[in-house]
Amino acid sequence: MRFSGSTSPRLVTWMVLILLASSSSIFGQQTSSGTKPRASGYTPASRAIAYGQKAKVRGSILRRDADTFSIRDDQDVVTVVLLTNDTSVKSKGGFLRFGKNYDVTNLVSGLPVEVEGVGNHEGLLVADKVRFESSDLKVARMVDKRVAPVEQANERLSGQVDELGEVSRMAREDAGRAHDRISSLDDYTVQDSTTVLFKVNSAAISLEQQRALDDLAQKAMTTKGYVIEIKGFADSTGDVARNRVLSQQRADAVVRYLQEHHDIPLRRIVTPFGYGELRPVADNSSADGRRQNRRVEVKVLISRGMNASRD
Repeated sequence: MRFSGSTSPRLVTWMVLILLASSSSIFGQQTSSGTKPRASGYTPASRAIAYGQKAKVRGSILRRDADTFSIRDDQDVVTVVLLTNDTSVKSKGGFLRFGKNYDVTNLVSGLPVEVEGVGNHEGLLVADKVRFESSDLKVARMVDKRVAPVEQANERLSGQVDELGEVSRMAREDAGRAHDRISSLDDYTVQDSTTVLFKVNSAAISLEQQRALDDLAQKAMTTKGYVIEIKGFADSTGDVARNRVLSQQRADAVVRYLQEHHDIPLRRIVTPFGYGELRPVADNSSADGRRQNRRVEVKVLISRGMNASRD
């Protein structure tokens, strides 16, 4: 955040204070004069206003809801304020000047306010008056514009985390089923296979290699109970770690092609793994040998039991 040369020290001070207050909801702690950082999960004390009791509360708006907002005062005590159609919301007046009327929508998080009202049966402070400095409102609005998108992003992220949790659960179930298949691959026989070759330092599948995958996919989909085993490899040139990553990228490229172009279910694909320069099928000392080693081996496997039932 940049400040122009005309920004007043008071404005800068309030912006810093409000940003610190806002950050407490993200990090679960807040620092204030004479207090220590709060532990994650800390909940401030709350104040209930006795029924019919008049009260005046000063503090900063912590949370804004449809009909209420919460104030946290200097003692770190939270009071819930109830707004009504009769609540007067104004800026504070001064010598020879009157305060300006505002709509309740201007009561944004972080705004320092002073509230006068009376308690109701639920212990809420029914606001008669809400007052604040107009300069503080300008700062609070500015900060709210910056903080609100972050809070909305956090809400979206929370929903995405829930969604990812469900995806993760399903993935674990699929992984469990895949493990069962992998553990029993000795009970499978190779029904069909192809080898996809790649250019140097590339994971792109050429048109010729795509046609080979197309033929294999068509045959696989006519086979009952098939699984596809995919293994990626690289030649010995270059860094060992880079070759391992490149071989995995090649295996992933084949998986993606089969899924996107032939709708092969991912549950039908087992052990898509990159072995790097391990397990060469040709001598890496020659150009042709290195070409053969830059490969992905794709095998269509079916259960021996199914073969037996066919016989």
